[in-house]
Amino acid sequence: MSDHSSPSSDSAEDKNLLSRRKLLYTGAAGAAALYTAGASKAFGAAAPTEEVAAAAGTVTLGSYETGPGIKALAAVTKKFTANTGIAVKTNTVDHNTFQEQINSYLQGHPDDVFTWFAGYRMQFFAAKGLATPIDDVWKALTPQMPPAVKAASTGLDGHQYLVPNKNYPWAVYYRKSLWKANGYTAPKTWAQFIALAKKMQADGLTPIAFTDKDGWPAMGTFDILNMRINGYQYHVNLMAGKQSWDSPQVKAVFQKWTELLPYYSQGALGLTWQDGATQLENKQAGMFLLGGFVTSNFKPANQPDVDFFPYPMINPKWGQDSIDAPIDGYMLSKSPKNLSGAKALVGYFGTAQAINLYLPLNPGNLAVNKRANTSHYTPLQKKEAALIARTKHIAQYMDRDTRPDFASTVMIPSLQQFLNNPGDINGLVKSIQKQKVAIFGS
Repeated sequence: MSDHSSPSSDSAEDKNLLSRRKLLYTGAAGAAALYTAGASKAFGAAAPTEEVAAAAGTVTLGSYETGPGIKALAAVTKKFTANTGIAVKTNTVDHNTFQEQINSYLQGHPDDVFTWFAGYRMQFFAAKGLATPIDDVWKALTPQMPPAVKAASTGLDGHQYLVPNKNYPWAVYYRKSLWKANGYTAPKTWAQFIALAKKMQADGLTPIAFTDKDGWPAMGTFDILNMRINGYQYHVNLMAGKQSWDSPQVKAVFQKWTELLPYYSQGALGLTWQDGATQLENKQAGMFLLGGFVTSNFKPANQPDVDFFPYPMINPKWGQDSIDAPIDGYMLSKSPKNLSGAKALVGYFGTAQAINLYLPLNPGNLAVNKRANTSHYTPLQKKEAALIARTKHIAQYMDRDTRPDFASTVMIPSLQQFLNNPGDINGLVKSIQKQKVAIFGS
């Protein structure tokens, strides 16, 4: 390998190196070139890896990934570094802690790039000036993404702030072999759902795995009940603070929810979602409302035995026209130390190449890039993708569709209060409404 420590203007190879160095310092345009053209075109074969890395510097990444997601993310960042020479330092924090501390994190000394969610929660931090717009990155990604995904990645000011890489539907999951052995069939109506739960209970099963130690899982039940009873638009307006929490519509949600409580896991407030997944995998529980990531907790041999059904209809006016299908992705903090490198990294995260690396290592997720390879999808993933494609309304999940401070400080304890004391719905909704006014201002 040639020594490039003392370049001469007379050397063609040295001119090429100077050109490559110039590319590294051209900011966003250079960054875009890095992740779209790849290392071979951006740097050429002659550039020493150590010199490229020194010139490109390091990008820091704050991550909430857990379990298989850690390995999947590491594979993607390793490939990114191989492509560009830009090093990535990943700082992993427990998922729940990451969410609970995100506000102070972004106002302190955040990493250049951080894992986050599309929708309202992304818009909230963008509106507060705690994120960097990445419209230039989206110029390359727009043809590769569905319009709805781009919309969910766009702030209230019209600029893009997030690059998505995956999503997954929330549905009711079950073990096919257990259902076949017991003659169960997927319910389409609420009456059928309750009848099935009673049958499972009579068969000695926990009908519905339910866990809420981490606070957020119960939000999924409120979301789907609200959308099934009151419709998608009412749900979105409620999350945005435009409806009263002490309304008859909200009371109806909690009243309907009480019908499910006799069929839940014992000690639910002390169980994590992984505990619920284990109950399902071990055929102790018959059903589990959760995101598609539930299969990531299963042994590989048991994953093909998983199936799901969309949450049953309650109000015929709305049928089964709405689901939660959260979009996960990456954002830039307000003042990244390595702006061009950070833009290159998030841009790469959204590419088909990156997603093709990520998904096989973290099952239970679906690609958002239209060019990603879906030939490896399992029958379950194909069914999940079809569910999302045919569903009329997609919500992002309660803690992403409303203000993060309202979700964490009001709704988590309020839902757990309901689970502990379901007999005081009037007092519960009055308390939520009072706190909602204090936070939203109306």
